[in-house]
Amino acid sequence: MFFREIGADGSVWTIEDDDGVPAPRGTDGHRAMPFWSLQSRAERIINRAPEYDGFRTREIPRSEFEHRWLPGASRHGLLVGLNWSGTRVAGFDLTPIDVLDRLPR
Repeated sequence: MFFREIGADGSVWTIEDDDGVPAPRGTDGHRAMPFWSLQSRAERIINRAPEYDGFRTREIPRSEFEHRWLPGASRHGLLVGLNWSGTRVAGFDLTPIDVLDRLPR
């Protein structure tokens, strides 16, 4: 769903507060930075998950996501969380390289 919804030229969305974008540690011990394909998906997390109360959405143009955010996540050893949902804020976490390989061209 994530890759289809952003398409070849769409934006991706993350959430942030005054300290920046979260990168929580998952049950497997790895940290992941969350991204959503639609602003409404990111807003739902802010509204439903108490740990993200006070966060705001941030739009990231597709080219910036591809050329800045994914390489940065890779350098820092972070996974990329895609379209996390629910009150447990769960979803798929992929390596930045896997995300880059799956982005529509």
